[in-house]
Amino acid sequence: MYRYDEIDQSLVQERSAQFAEQVVRRLKHQISEDEFKPLRLQNGLYLQRHAYMLRVAIPYGMLSSAQLRTLAKIAKYYDRGYGHFTTRQNIQFNWIDLEEAPLILEELAAVQMHAIQTSGNCIRNITSDPFAGVAADEYIDPRPICELLRQWSTLHPEFAFLPRKFKIAVNSAAEDRTVLLCHDVGIELKRGDQDVLLANIYAGGGMGRTPMLAELIKTDMPWQDLPAYLTALLRVYNRHGRRDNIYKARIKILVKALGVDDFAKQVEEEWTHTKITYAPWTDVDWQRVAQHFTKPPYKKLPALFQEQFIQALQPNERVGFMRWFERNVREHQVAGYSSVVLSLKPHRTQAPGDATAEQMNAIAELADRYSFGELRVTHEQNLVLADVESTQLVALWQEAKRLGLALSNIGLLTDIIACPGGDFCSLANAKSIPIAKAIQERFDHLDYLHDVGDVSINISGCINSCGHHHVGNIGILGVDKDGEEWFQVTLGGAQGHEAAIGKVIGRAFLADEIPAVIDRLIKTYVNERYDGERFIQTVWRLGLEPFKQAAYADDAKEKEGVV
Repeated sequence: MYRYDEIDQSLVQERSAQFAEQVVRRLKHQISEDEFKPLRLQNGLYLQRHAYMLRVAIPYGMLSSAQLRTLAKIAKYYDRGYGHFTTRQNIQFNWIDLEEAPLILEELAAVQMHAIQTSGNCIRNITSDPFAGVAADEYIDPRPICELLRQWSTLHPEFAFLPRKFKIAVNSAAEDRTVLLCHDVGIELKRGDQDVLLANIYAGGGMGRTPMLAELIKTDMPWQDLPAYLTALLRVYNRHGRRDNIYKARIKILVKALGVDDFAKQVEEEWTHTKITYAPWTDVDWQRVAQHFTKPPYKKLPALFQEQFIQALQPNERVGFMRWFERNVREHQVAGYSSVVLSLKPHRTQAPGDATAEQMNAIAELADRYSFGELRVTHEQNLVLADVESTQLVALWQEAKRLGLALSNIGLLTDIIACPGGDFCSLANAKSIPIAKAIQERFDHLDYLHDVGDVSINISGCINSCGHHHVGNIGILGVDKDGEEWFQVTLGGAQGHEAAIGKVIGRAFLADEIPAVIDRLIKTYVNERYDGERFIQTVWRLGLEPFKQAAYADDAKEKEGVV
């Protein structure tokens, strides 16, 4: 993985020292909270419902075991023993004392991490495929481009005060594992003729109050032109994006207002200027970063088959292992290796995406023993060991089980994406975590979950959509009604190449109604599905009406006087 050079290292250390001085001035009341707010946000420090929250960047989701151990140390000594992995490949700590924030930044800088640009109206953390470099369906390893983009965007003087935050995702595989179309800019990398690396550019996606899918504005652009083209795109947004209304400030509103053709035309016109003044990336730039993403020393190993795994297991372990293998193990580019998803969605216990300090240390140990000391963070809030020898899968599964990280629910109903919600976030209208826990308690039977198959449930505590509820097959949004928490349900959302925005099915529900509503939606699917048809396919085939009738069955009974 990428290792900082002197410029990177001095930058994060200087930034940490600057913020330490600013914190001292704030604690001495030499600057007001209003004056301090933009300074702390530039370093990822939010003031939340109960305490300060620090959001730490994990560029394109890559972590070393040493970095994870530092995150565990921060969780243990500066927080309340855990951290929360987010939908944008960051980690958040919810109980930070202001006095200790500079010490945390120092700890992070020592392992080449920071919290720069994890807040504010700037280019946020660059996200990508958590299986980058190892995915069997990959066109090209996107991580060098991600790293070049990180360096280009970090503290970019022209884009420090955009109309709103700006999120970029990069994907380069047959499957989109980045929610590409829900980003301000999505970059799709591919190989052209003579193996030339090209990029398709999507712009104007985003969730929040006005969810939209990004539109394709540029095809087959040589990768070297990315800095000049993105500079042109951001200049158009910076020039015309609305600053008078925070709810209409994202680039998606501008693209919609201008029309995609006009927006793309304006970017092209601006590009004629930036091409002249903005140096393209070169092969030297590529090699400078790509050398950090070479293949680890893989062994020559035979591919293993299901029968060989079964022979290595005790009879009482076979069903459990094969379920885990089916849901949590991914095909690898190299024969004899696999990628493994560690579930951070244990039933009934932790909030989705949470990991304790003890778990983080244990996962770091697993990464050292099984995956060349590296791991990845997914936008679904799970962790990945990318390079596991297939002969070690049984041993890894057994250890992960002991750590509570081997639940075979990846992609299933209880693999819930959820924001921190009203338990922590000052923006939230409702609590997400208790809803997720109640659903996991209701659907705790693995046989049933595996029979139901692929279903995504995404929960957000407010309209800002940190839980990506718009693209959940079932989306749940917390809303406030006269000071009481209610939950709106959407159906039909999806991510990936078939990305779609879900639609609200009707009136909102109280929190204690939600598990039963989900139950009725799932039973409708089970009754109506064709063989092999996924939940989302049944919803799209039948439309919302049968699901709506099931969800509001109690309302119909009440009208008829049955209850």
